[in-house]
Amino acid sequence: MNQQVLVIDDEPDIRELLDITLMRMGIDAVLAENITQAKNILASQSFDLCLTDMNLPDGNGIELISHIQQTNPNLPVAVITAYGSMETAVSALKAGAFDFISKPVDLKHLRDLVQSAFKLPSSSKTSSGPAEPISSEAKTNKILGNSNAVALLRKQVTKLSRSQAPVYIHGESGSGKELAARLIHELGPRSDGPFIAVNCGAIPSELMESEFFGHKKGAFTGATENKEGFFQAASGGTLFLDEVADLPLAMQVKLLRALQEKSVRPVGEQKEVSIDVRILSATHKDLAKEVDEGNFRQDLFYRINVITLNVPSLRERKEDIELLASKILEKIAQEWQMDQIQLDPTSMTALKNYHFPGNIRELQNILERAYTLCEGDVISPEDLQLPSTTNASTLDETQVDISEIEALDDYLESIEKKAIQQALEETRWNKTAAAKRLGITFRALRYKLKKLDME
Repeated sequence: MNQQVLVIDDEPDIRELLDITLMRMGIDAVLAENITQAKNILASQSFDLCLTDMNLPDGNGIELISHIQQTNPNLPVAVITAYGSMETAVSALKAGAFDFISKPVDLKHLRDLVQSAFKLPSSSKTSSGPAEPISSEAKTNKILGNSNAVALLRKQVTKLSRSQAPVYIHGESGSGKELAARLIHELGPRSDGPFIAVNCGAIPSELMESEFFGHKKGAFTGATENKEGFFQAASGGTLFLDEVADLPLAMQVKLLRALQEKSVRPVGEQKEVSIDVRILSATHKDLAKEVDEGNFRQDLFYRINVITLNVPSLRERKEDIELLASKILEKIAQEWQMDQIQLDPTSMTALKNYHFPGNIRELQNILERAYTLCEGDVISPEDLQLPSTTNASTLDETQVDISEIEALDDYLESIEKKAIQQALEETRWNKTAAAKRLGITFRALRYKLKKLDME
């Protein structure tokens, strides 16, 4: 039996266009003119996709999305919006829409959207029992932990995987943002496509446009051949923009246009190239604060922050440290083909009492070092070599003796040196991580190291 799509639009020309396009794809279309008619049809038939106009004579698409969410949550709904009304599209995605397409309808985008919707697991007509939920649960168990915070994260990841809405993943460095992004991709209809992860803070600004959008041979000095960018490489899959807050403002403008138009123009090329990617983004920074300070465009913020996923820090899930430590040590033993060693009770207590500024990534580094230092088969607190928990913020500022300060600049310089020294020690002398820990750019840290003669 052919797959079925319910099409709701009050314009006969649009209904006919969609009907013909779907028929050529071998898909049966059932047509409705308004929400009332659509609800009656939904009550008696099952569908693989619902495609609805946003503005209808007796209501809007948001109302229909809410109705379907309550009566048939497994049915994906895509909305048709007026050209340029991005706010409407974002509202629909937040309400639970699978995806959107703008008028005039681009038939290639429509076909891509329909094919993506049909790949969703547990659709209203193609569900084959409990096999898929078990598979999904097995995948989300890659997020290790038994805490309530992890259980909520798994549930949210599973739900978000069913949508095409852009997701902004917020969490501290080392907390597992990329793992969450990968799982959203793997559980969704784009799992057969590529997952391209990009660290926005690691690309030189002069190469950024070429890296994202590609370039044509001869477009600039050194462009000896055609090159596809990240968007083209991620076609049919997911593009994960890590540390998106580090994008320069000039690039933010170009990225916004690419997301709105669903097309990119390679450097040196005259024609635009259509793109079909889902955007996931992440940063350890407070993106709303970056917007307030003028470092990040508000329109781009709203475009990528349709749905927010918060990844908890290790401090918020300390009950998971024992399980995480055990799995990490097991993995180390397998990779090094050596016997697994254990943590003694005092070492485990020390880990649970530590504040972990670097989260799970830091826990892994600590255990790898302890594994190499441990002489027996049990890791002691001395093997862990945990950094001192003494923090500059715990000092009582009222105890400063001004009479002992000969020069304020020298005094402030000494405090700055101590803070940088501490950040470097806590990050194992990783300058990039230390810069993030201090809330400054890598370039600023490099400048300060040279200025303070700390190289």
